[in-house]
Parts: sequence; C-alpha cells; structure tokens
Amino acid sequence: MDITDLEAEAARLVLAEFTEETALRLGLTMMNMAKLDRLPVVIDIRTPDRTLFHLAMPGSAPINDRWARRKSNTALHFHLASLHVGRNMAAKGESLAMHGLSEDDYAIHGGAVPVCVAGAGLVACATVSGLPQLEDHRLVVRALDTLLPGA
Repeated sequence: MDITDLEAEAARLVLAEFTEETALRLGLTMMNMAKLDRLPVVIDIRTPDRTLFHLAMPGSAPINDRWARRKSNTALHFHLASLHVGRNMAAKGESLAMHGLSEDDYAIHGGAVPVCVAGAGLVACATVSGLPQLEDHRLVVRALDTLLPGA
C-alpha cells in the first residue's frame, strides 16, 4: 500500500460513534476473523489512557503484546495508522529517533489503525500483531469496515 491508498483508507474509516460496547464488538469481530483463519495474533483496542479489549490468540507469543503496545503508541501519537507513519517516514528519510521517540516504546510497522469518530477525530486505536505488517493492518481494516454504515 502506498501513502495515497493509506490516506484514502483513513478518510473512509470514520465511525459515527465509538463506545466500550463498540470496542467489544470490534474486538470480537477481529477475534472471529483470526479464529476462522487460525491466525496467531494479539488483538488490542485502547484509548490513549486505557485498554478496552485485549486478547492473545493461540500461537501468539508474549513479544506480540509488546509489538501491539509499540504500534498502538505510534498510531495514537501521530493520529495515523502505524503503517502510514512508516511509509511517511521512509519517503522522507526520517526515523522515530528524529521525532524524539524511542523504539522501545514506538514501532512504525503496520498493524495499528486509529479509530476515528466523525466530529471527534481519534478516540482509540485497534491493533493486531503476529502476522506480516501488511496482513496485521488489513485485518484491523477489515474489522473496522464492519462498523461503517451499510456494513
């Protein structure tokens, strides 16, 4: 995916609302998608200050929890998908360190997608870790698509 695709995707993925109940529905949707394909992933949904949903699927590893935290921090900090941040930085020759951010706490690999609400902007972040970065990203996007009107 290139930056233009990621920008269009972000513009499309704007929800009418997002509550704890929505977070549960989104988390269970991602769980069912992962279960169907036997994906060894960690699923994490959080706001800037609290975790709303967290699940480790069979076959995932403790390192996936750490990757999920780091990717979520990136999406919450930049208000962009972690994949989008990575693509932007690569295009500009930038790094996390150039932004004063440590790789201990941030990651520019795909899998964390902002949850945005019309009129409110970013309210949370949904993250998957355990697959190649583009697959992590796409799983989150597929699940968010189910929350859009007409889904």
